[in-house]
Amino acid sequence: MTQLKNDTFLRALLKEPVEYTPIWMMRQAGRYLPEYRATRARAGSFMGLCTSPDYATEVTLQPLDRFPLDAAILFSDILTVPDAMGLGLYFAEGEGPKFQRPLRDEAAIRALEPADMGKLQYVFDAVSSIRKELDGRVPLIGFSGSPFTLACYMVEGGGSDDFRHVKAMLYSRPELLHHILEANTQSVIAYLNAQIDAGAQAVQIFDTWGGALSHAAYREFSLAYMQRIVAGLKREADGRKVPVIVFTKGGGQWLEDIAAIGADCVGLDWTTDIGQARARVGAKVALQGNFDPNALFAEPAAIEREVARILASYGQGSGHVFNLGHGISQFADPAHAGALVDAVHRLSRGYHGAA
Repeated sequence: MTQLKNDTFLRALLKEPVEYTPIWMMRQAGRYLPEYRATRARAGSFMGLCTSPDYATEVTLQPLDRFPLDAAILFSDILTVPDAMGLGLYFAEGEGPKFQRPLRDEAAIRALEPADMGKLQYVFDAVSSIRKELDGRVPLIGFSGSPFTLACYMVEGGGSDDFRHVKAMLYSRPELLHHILEANTQSVIAYLNAQIDAGAQAVQIFDTWGGALSHAAYREFSLAYMQRIVAGLKREADGRKVPVIVFTKGGGQWLEDIAAIGADCVGLDWTTDIGQARARVGAKVALQGNFDPNALFAEPAAIEREVARILASYGQGSGHVFNLGHGISQFADPAHAGALVDAVHRLSRGYHGAA
């Protein structure tokens, strides 16, 4: 494989010295970019984008051609895994993802098996294609949803405001939810390892809905399964360590527990002070975050002030990957995203010694 020209992101994840704080943005390839919208129109649908390695490669690279980001992230969707488990993923216009066959029936749940990785070959082909096109420019991040977050969609049949079906199962028939989570865990381990084999240089587990759980339920139904995934991942490729990032949206109260599962980095949403998080767990893990995505609707001068505040809160030294606290809004101005990247690169140098 081509040698990396910019490995700042990987070094920061491992808390090695860096010249500046690296940045990438969750959902950095997306609808806020006019070039993405044009490619999606050519693809005909969101799934048309996801299942075409050529289109996935094209949109993965689009934000890198516009902004000097320090990492690329595979363009895909977390729900490709349950789709490969036979649930029938589709995207309703204006309604988001839905499943034709949600898991509400005990017989269907008992029959659920881990995903056939052969049905996800298009994802691995996309990873290989992106790595080739990147030509060592920046590292490539692979990703998956967490077992619990996937289960939310699989049981609810799509997005949800209250998660009443999956939570009813959690409290009344926990053994059924554990069966789903077991199948998801085996699937995610195989899926992320296959991405690493195809060329992913870091991986992130998106536990988007873990923060909706109670204190006790989070440990049993989300964290325990993510710990198993981290333990089951390949941690070296191309003679280099493959860092693992775990991100639970709304997980600030469980930072110490998350930091103890063996990942290299813990992602933070915007509700947790990054300086306090560093004091709590920074000796164990790197931290990723945590600019409020909606702050991108402010003027560039305000964006720069918020960047300065977050960098000052984290303080001196490595171990910080700058990111949004969740995905960028489709309504964000690309020029404001550019202002964010510029401010991070410019203002962060003062927090790093000569590396």
